[in-house]
Amino acid sequence: MAYAENLWLFTLLLAGIIVVPGMDMIFVIANGLTGGRRAGIAATSGIMLGGAFHTLFGTIAVTALSTLVPQLAGPMLVIGSAYMIWIGYTLARSAIVIDGIEASKLHRTVRIFSQGLITCLLNPKAWLFILAVYPQFMRPEYGPFWRQALIMGALTLILQATVYGGLAIAAAKGRDALTAKPEVTIWIGRAAGWLLVAVAALMLVEGWRSW
Repeated sequence: MAYAENLWLFTLLLAGIIVVPGMDMIFVIANGLTGGRRAGIAATSGIMLGGAFHTLFGTIAVTALSTLVPQLAGPMLVIGSAYMIWIGYTLARSAIVIDGIEASKLHRTVRIFSQGLITCLLNPKAWLFILAVYPQFMRPEYGPFWRQALIMGALTLILQATVYGGLAIAAAKGRDALTAKPEVTIWIGRAAGWLLVAVAALMLVEGWRSW
């Protein structure tokens, strides 16, 4: 697989995961609803910093495993792909909606930023996602790991800023615009789930061959 194709698959997969409502999204919306645009953007910024830490962690993990234990590359691809297929299937059968958001009482920008960072870092699904995904898309044949990490990290920040930042601004204008049609978020979650299954299945075949 060419690097450009690999990067497109990563971007599609990442976008599908980010748009699924979860801890990070709910935190951004809650602060946007209660603290306005400034609070929502602060929450988004904190989560973006958390995403940068996830990228750093994934790069270190992939580099260490590829350098010290290269024979694990194949099994990691298979295990990671199988995990993503399971997560994707679960999402595809889910009915996630944005509702029942509790209002945050903290409007100070710095505190909200810190809370956003902590919320992102304490999200166990994010760490599992990094461990499952990065070994599949970060490969020695694509060049230095640090350069790949910069590109993947930049894509993560851009997508987080676009999705969460957009939601923060929208939330500041009113809750009704986000919760009037819960069926929309249900289908977003299901579509992201099937996208995850499709990409993971492709990577599973490749991982099986390399193993």
